[in-house]
Amino acid sequence: MPRFLRPLARAVTYTRWLHLLCSSVLAFVFAMVYPGLSAPSLGAWVLIYVIPVPLLLVLGTIPVLRRSEGLQARMMLFPGKHARVAGTGAEREISVVPSASWQDRGRTSAWLVFRLFLGLSVALFSGQIGALAMELTGAAMGERVDELSALPVPGTAWSCAVAIPFVLIFLVYVAAGAGWLTARTAQVLLGPSGAERLAALEERTEQLLERNRIARELHDSIGHALTVAVVQAGAARAAGDPMFTDRALGAIEETGRAALEELERVLLVLREAEQPVGSRPTLQEADRLLDSARASGAKVEVTVSGPLETVPGPVSREGYRILQEALTNVLRHCGTVPVTVTLHVADKHLVLEVRNPLPPERGSGHGGTGSGLRGVRERAALLGGHARTGPLQDEWQVHVELPVA
Repeated sequence: MPRFLRPLARAVTYTRWLHLLCSSVLAFVFAMVYPGLSAPSLGAWVLIYVIPVPLLLVLGTIPVLRRSEGLQARMMLFPGKHARVAGTGAEREISVVPSASWQDRGRTSAWLVFRLFLGLSVALFSGQIGALAMELTGAAMGERVDELSALPVPGTAWSCAVAIPFVLIFLVYVAAGAGWLTARTAQVLLGPSGAERLAALEERTEQLLERNRIARELHDSIGHALTVAVVQAGAARAAGDPMFTDRALGAIEETGRAALEELERVLLVLREAEQPVGSRPTLQEADRLLDSARASGAKVEVTVSGPLETVPGPVSREGYRILQEALTNVLRHCGTVPVTVTLHVADKHLVLEVRNPLPPERGSGHGGTGSGLRGVRERAALLGGHARTGPLQDEWQVHVELPVA
């Protein structure tokens, strides 16, 4: 279809037209209540335009009216699956929340007045063009052309019949132009305010932070379980000892069960936004991690000093994940090597340190993409602490300090 004919076939052209016609109802109600206003004079038409304005200015101050106008605009000015305006950015949506400030009320009042003026103009123009089309139809059917009041010049019946479709197409184009102007004005007057945009941005930020946290949770818990299972299975195959194999299979089963519990908990957080984080494991449950690493063949030595139970919940939960990631890195990149774990609580700080010797062939450090270690540093930074990861002489070190006050 040629581009210039597209407005004729678009449904939005006619929904916007209907939206404008509905806005002129109030003015016609005034004309019916006050018969003198229906007289065909300039003063009468000015009054039809002006008299409803004070009422509209008052109505615009009602907070819920902004939501009503926003819903109408979404459905009729921007019909579609998502009821969005031109473009896909969330900041360009039509607001559907009640007015929260006098600025919003003023914009709503201005929108009502604009809608009245443009809608009444389109309604009057549509009526005149409709009358002209009817007179052209009558002329084409044999009525006397020189008696037609709406025709600028006399014409033959054939010429009147040819003019009918052009008159109607012109009317549709005028309605399409008025609808486009209404839609653009709605973006300005009914669009979200600065406070609404800020609230939407904050909500989006919270959602992204929550997604990142869940991604780290899955990376730490499921990644740890899979790493332990792989190391244990490889050690059992290499040992060739039935008793060791039985112990390894038991450890794999226990680790897999714990991983399923972790996965179910994370999925529950996804399904229920109000799920409390208090159910997440803390450093007081670190024995489960240490036993899992020992079952994989690693020799883990632990030193705990200070009142670990006094560490605040958020710090203890993040410390658990940091320890989990550190042990996972050891098993994944260095195998069953001796590991030294230190947990020290003193001077309003929690010090968590994990050390292990570097194999000769990996003297430059742990391999991998580094996403886990980056997550360790991010967790520490979010709590106001800091983390150091990397080789220290012939050992690999994960050293984290977190404030507990």
